[in-house]
Amino acid sequence: MHTFEELSAQFSEKFKTDHFPQEPASLYEPNRYFLGMGGKRVRPVLCLMANELFDEIVPDAWNVATAIELFHNFTLIHDDIMDQAPLRRGLETVHQKYGISTALLAGDVMLVAAYEYLNKVSTQHIVRIMRLFNKTAREVCEGQQLDMDFEKKNGVDFDAYLNMINLKTSVLLASSLQMGALLGGTGVRNQQIIYEFGRKIGLAFQVQDDFLDAFGNPEKFGKLVGGDIKSNKKTFLLIHALQVASEGQKKRLKELYTSTSEHKVEEVLSIFKDCKVDEWAKALKEKYMQEAFQHLDDIAVVSKRKEPLKELALYLLQRES
Repeated sequence: MHTFEELSAQFSEKFKTDHFPQEPASLYEPNRYFLGMGGKRVRPVLCLMANELFDEIVPDAWNVATAIELFHNFTLIHDDIMDQAPLRRGLETVHQKYGISTALLAGDVMLVAAYEYLNKVSTQHIVRIMRLFNKTAREVCEGQQLDMDFEKKNGVDFDAYLNMINLKTSVLLASSLQMGALLGGTGVRNQQIIYEFGRKIGLAFQVQDDFLDAFGNPEKFGKLVGGDIKSNKKTFLLIHALQVASEGQKKRLKELYTSTSEHKVEEVLSIFKDCKVDEWAKALKEKYMQEAFQHLDDIAVVSKRKEPLKELALYLLQRES
């Protein structure tokens, strides 16, 4: 069994292959530039790890993992356009550097490249892989639209926000694992359980991300604290605060989320702490983590083979600052 670090290094080496034609360079160079930014490659490596959980890694898994990573990067290029983000990983975003029209086409052709790798999957598996990949791709788009819809709404309840995060973030982690498991030859039950493991990891990770944005140490977290508050984003923290706050606190929170006060972040954080939102978020993350590990325990494979996945989940979910 390989560790995440070992498989990540192997995948990164294979992924350096040029995925695009040479001409027109004005279309394909932006994608080479974007992929050159790197990244953790968590999703494709999850596919490989799930494959190895049940069998030796098969050639199909490398093609599916590559398709997953290209799809993920397609979503990032388009997300950056929608968010009007100037930077990603400290570098100019594709639309900022090459223009919005080229960025849209570059993202589109990145998606086409993903399907070219899926087309290499053996006839034994291609129909089921394609069905799961397409379902996931559609759900990710639905999640992104819901996220944009929520920006225009005054109030979003917890279940609606959870559904959006599930679609936007969790299903791609979950299906990456399921596709790897499917290629490893395991049955439907194990596939469903490993999917749920990935889904709960995704939810726990988002709770952690929301928490760190508000309460993390900026030196360790790598971002300024309160970014979500400054940009008026609805998060797990805000939604819970609005559920438990007093009428006066609710009124003040709503005022703050439409203001540009220089004390906005500290005042919102003060209300969050009064409402014990930080403690609630830690408990919610812990709940999703424990549910994820229960799913991992339930997979019908000897425990030793599960260790790399458990270690990766702990690594992803134990940043405290």
